[in-house]
Amino acid sequence: MPKNEAGQPIRAFVQLSYGYGATTWHRRWQEGRILGLNEEYAYGYLRASEPGFTITQSEDAPEGLPGRLLRYGARLLLGFDFVHAWRNRAAILGSDVVWTHTESQSLAVQMVLRLFPRRRHPRTIAQSVWLMDRWPKESWKNRLVFRNLLSRADILTFLSPCNMNQAAGIFPDRRMALMEFGIRIDEMIVRPPRGMPPGAPIRVLSLGNDRHRDWNTLLKATSDLPCKVTIATTDRAARRMLSTVAHVTLATLTNNTELFGLYDQADLVVVPVGPNQHASGITAIQEAIARGVPVIASDVGGLRHYFGDDAIRYVPVGDAPALARAIVELAADPAGQAAMVAHAQQRMRDCLNSRAYVARHVELSRDLLSEARIRSPTAPTPMPHRHPPVYSQAGTM
Repeated sequence: MPKNEAGQPIRAFVQLSYGYGATTWHRRWQEGRILGLNEEYAYGYLRASEPGFTITQSEDAPEGLPGRLLRYGARLLLGFDFVHAWRNRAAILGSDVVWTHTESQSLAVQMVLRLFPRRRHPRTIAQSVWLMDRWPKESWKNRLVFRNLLSRADILTFLSPCNMNQAAGIFPDRRMALMEFGIRIDEMIVRPPRGMPPGAPIRVLSLGNDRHRDWNTLLKATSDLPCKVTIATTDRAARRMLSTVAHVTLATLTNNTELFGLYDQADLVVVPVGPNQHASGITAIQEAIARGVPVIASDVGGLRHYFGDDAIRYVPVGDAPALARAIVELAADPAGQAAMVAHAQQRMRDCLNSRAYVARHVELSRDLLSEARIRSPTAPTPMPHRHPPVYSQAGTM
């Protein structure tokens, strides 16, 4: 059984963005207010709870207007959410290893640790999602500060080989790891192949709020096709633009019954994205596959690392004619659709799911703590501390 330096179970702490705290998220999940194939606790990190390994997650401190203004102001000044991490500092400092999900919390945790130079520091696994996309546009001040802080993390992790490769040139001496993101697949379904009745329109569904969604290419590709396009996005600018397009229906979703209904009615899901480094669209792709819907996606951002040509129909970025051909050809090939979905679902069962995602974090954590014991076999027992309550394991393993 894995142990920390004191011979106790390893204590991992997950610092998540404000609004994703354990209590806040779980309450919203119970109330059915979180759309998608989500976990009881954000991203499924609590699935890592096992004998010898305990998990706790950050909590969202109640905020009035002054507290919110303070947190927002500090975030604007620093470029990351320091105040939220500061409020969770006791749990951060009382852990053996800290995981983060985005660069904002990765940077904030490192800043907190910098402010306690005499305290025993936990090992840190610091994830970045959008930072490499933004890096060329960051100010010289931000690049200097961000590089300094992240260079102190034990392992830098990324969700796409594209941004990890870019980061290797910025952090040449840092250990890095690719984390293959995966969602909850407990309710994965297999639906029978669908043929297209003569004269029936192709029902195309596209979802997403990421700023890299390429709605213009989707609109051009479908403008002359016999199809009905439904788009679900909360991006206000995108909704204003899409509301004027005659062949598009804008969906406003309030619960998962409505969301899953869209998936179940769709013949195809299209995930059009522009140039990016962070596998934009991977969550929408995985949700569609889990609902048994074949997917067409832009070949960019490292998506091909997740799914090969046998699982996803890829088209070049911004190529409307290629996307139009893919829609028509795939809609007319129910056997091909079934084969694609079968390959994609097997890939998700094998390694692209929340259970596998958190297991990789556990593996890296054990490696880090084993290395620490080897380097310091006579390390003193850490001072006792009050650790936050451990939440019960979320979902099924």
